[in-house]
Amino acid sequence: MSDSTQSSTQPLTQQSENELPIEQHPFPPVLPKEATIMMMGSFPPTEDKWAMPFHYPNFYNDMWRIYGEVFFADPDHFRVGEEKRFEPQQIIDFMHERGIASCPTVRSAIREQGNAADKHLQVVDKVDLDSILSQVPQVQTLFTTGGKATEILLSLLENPPKLPKTNQHIDYPYPTRALTLYRLPSTSRAYPLAFAKKVEAYRAFFAKMGKI
Repeated sequence: MSDSTQSSTQPLTQQSENELPIEQHPFPPVLPKEATIMMMGSFPPTEDKWAMPFHYPNFYNDMWRIYGEVFFADPDHFRVGEEKRFEPQQIIDFMHERGIASCPTVRSAIREQGNAADKHLQVVDKVDLDSILSQVPQVQTLFTTGGKATEILLSLLENPPKLPKTNQHIDYPYPTRALTLYRLPSTSRAYPLAFAKKVEAYRAFFAKMGKI
């Protein structure tokens, strides 16, 4: 799947006026042409927290465990043996097989506190959604993995609706394509929800989307 493999794993940075670096999102989107849904998060942690050079790279983020449990009844399905990392190419191949795209909502940002916390993330450049949607013509549904990504997507609309609560969905009347936007729970360990409850939310969503 050469169109979705990682480019440089080194985040590009430049100095802002206040001397905090502006970081570019280090991972390209995964955009299967047959995708019908697209997952949209915000920004990865600093590179020292990466277990792999791919989306949701922190080994202690539960995203790929949730996918493993939902689709294979095994939270370690994408894990590399007993190592504390997941296998990016296996995830990419799976996303192509299931028609699931993944694209960040943030292209560049400043970490005001030097960490991955969304509340301390100053967004410099948002996703070019026109360009992304043109590459996934069958996508009808977006789903976010937390409040920050949801806020950013709503900010792209001329008349933004009220932020939906977790596990709710709203119409997303984007100018070039009418979509539906679902807000799912954050998979960060910092989000106060039990793993089983997160799995339940993602399983219900994927079932509704006809993916399982």
